Amino acid sequence: MHIKNKNLHTQIAMLLLSAAVLSLPGCTNVGPDFMRPPPPDAKSYISQELPAQTATALGAVGAPQRFVVGGDVPVEWWKNFNSPKLNELIDQALQASPTLDAAQATLMQAQQTYVSQSGSSQYPLVSGKLGAQKQKFNPSTFGQATPSKIFDLYNAGVTVSYNFDLFGGNRRALEALAAQADYQRYQFEGARLMLAANVTTAAMAQAQYAEQIGVTVAILAAQKKQLNIARERLKLGAVSRSDELSLLAQVELTRASIPPLRNSLQKTNSLLAELLGQSSGTAKIPRFALADFNLPADIPLVVPSELVRHRPDIRASEALLHVANAQHGVAIATGYPQIGLSSGMSSQAMGASGLLGPGSIIWNLAGQVVQPLFNMGFEATVKSAESGFNAATANYRQTVLQALRNVADVLYALDNDAKTLQAQAIAASSTLASLDLIQQQFALGGVSYLELLTAQQQAQQTQINLIAAQVQRLADTAALYQAMGGGWIAVPKKDAAISWRTKLVAQNVEHGRHVRHPSDKN
Repeated sequence: MHIKNKNLHTQIAMLLLSAAVLSLPGCTNVGPDFMRPPPPDAKSYISQELPAQTATALGAVGAPQRFVVGGDVPVEWWKNFNSPKLNELIDQALQASPTLDAAQATLMQAQQTYVSQSGSSQYPLVSGKLGAQKQKFNPSTFGQATPSKIFDLYNAGVTVSYNFDLFGGNRRALEALAAQADYQRYQFEGARLMLAANVTTAAMAQAQYAEQIGVTVAILAAQKKQLNIARERLKLGAVSRSDELSLLAQVELTRASIPPLRNSLQKTNSLLAELLGQSSGTAKIPRFALADFNLPADIPLVVPSELVRHRPDIRASEALLHVANAQHGVAIATGYPQIGLSSGMSSQAMGASGLLGPGSIIWNLAGQVVQPLFNMGFEATVKSAESGFNAATANYRQTVLQALRNVADVLYALDNDAKTLQAQAIAASSTLASLDLIQQQFALGGVSYLELLTAQQQAQQTQINLIAAQVQRLADTAALYQAMGGGWIAVPKKDAAISWRTKLVAQNVEHGRHVRHPSDKN
């Protein structure tokens, strides 16, 4: 419908102009701007120089390892162990883990909270209303003798309101919410890294217990064989009863060592089921062996100054520091004036057809300034925010120190693991060769039962220790990948220049221009 009334044109123009003015940004942000903490000035994680490569031992997991300083940590670092079964297991865990689902939902909640607050504080609030009512008017109230009249009253209007953020209090609050969402993002990445590391080490532990059970069962079979020979010789009077009892005791001690290993294996399988988001009774857990894992020959080592960009826990601590800094600005902003402006245009008529008539238009424009004059708690509020920032700063420093120590501990462990494995491999080879000779001598009557028992005990223990040393080296290699941050930050993104909040706000403006009721269909 074309409106010819010039006054109505003017009124509509004023309303639109006021809405445009209301959307203008504020002038300044009170409080200090956030500055990222400087990286650590450490040149190395350990006091001595890293060796060119670790010690060498026999076998696939005994090969030397080289540290590639400054190398990139792969995102799917677990694939460096060249185990298809492990890769499949971790993929299942990343898809079905309740812990990861909870972290992702918490991240989405934090991001949507930011978008919600951004929409209500950065943009004017525009509301429309449409009403109709039936009224009875009594003329006698005004001294008139005419009868009462009943009439209809229709009204329609649009109101626009906005609080100017001249000193940046709202923007600091949004900054804090954005940093809180960043914190949840890093928590999610940390949970993902932890999940992959836990599945990896649990699979390796399963291989360890299975291998140790196999070795112990084989030794038990050999001891039973020796016990049967002793019993036959006892019948012939060639050995004493005490010799038979000594062998029997050794057999039962070996047998007794198997149930604890099986218990550990069963617990590890239950852990793997939990990590996969399944129950222990229904989960199908693959069986791992040491041969399923290859030791990575080259391990990337992030330099200390870059570690703060690679570890999710450090980034999360930095995000909390950002939150505290923004909250400090919010506290300071409470001492500055608050300016609000509202405008509205409405129409009232006795009939629906008259709502757009030139004489039915009503408009208003109002503004107010609120300046705190006396607030005894203002100084304490600001000091409280400063203390929160100081605490966050200390926590960040502690997180960095813990990360540096974590990497140093794993580097020491890898070097010592290689040396331990080298010695265990030599010891296992020697004890097995010695046991073979003593068994031959025992069959010929050249050695006593005591010497045979001693050799068997040594062979059993060195084999079990060798398996433990092999798995420990594999597990510590996985721990170094985890200590490096798992490589998640190195993923190239096509839209890296567009932050998550920019995209979410744009989606909110595009798809959420009207207020949606929870019952609305998607």
